[in-house]
Amino acid sequence: MAGHKKILVVDDEDDVRMFLQDFLAEREVQVFTADNGQTAFDKVREIRPDVVLLDVMMPGMDGLQCLEKIKQFDPKIVVIMLTALKDEVRIARALELGAYHYIVKPFSLGYLDNELSKILEADGPA
Repeated sequence: MAGHKKILVVDDEDDVRMFLQDFLAEREVQVFTADNGQTAFDKVREIRPDVVLLDVMMPGMDGLQCLEKIKQFDPKIVVIMLTALKDEVRIARALELGAYHYIVKPFSLGYLDNELSKILEADGPA
């Protein structure tokens, strides 16, 4: 995977954010983080990441609101939603708003790694 690929990890829980940052740091990607939706959107505009791993449940601007803003800003940015709640209505809404995938926590790192490889190696979702 090319080193110029950028991934933004967005989660209001420090341990989740740091865990994913450490996991992704082992790959040839640049990793950025944000702890809320507004900071995430500001970083999206600044760094234009290839992929955003976006938590759904956050205070202030939640993940669905942030997803909508990201897709309005640049529909080509791939957004994978992460959530602890398997809520069919939210999943449907996220996909309707343009999310590439919706992964329920806890998830397999192997599965996440496989999804990211498909996206990054193909220069976008299949």
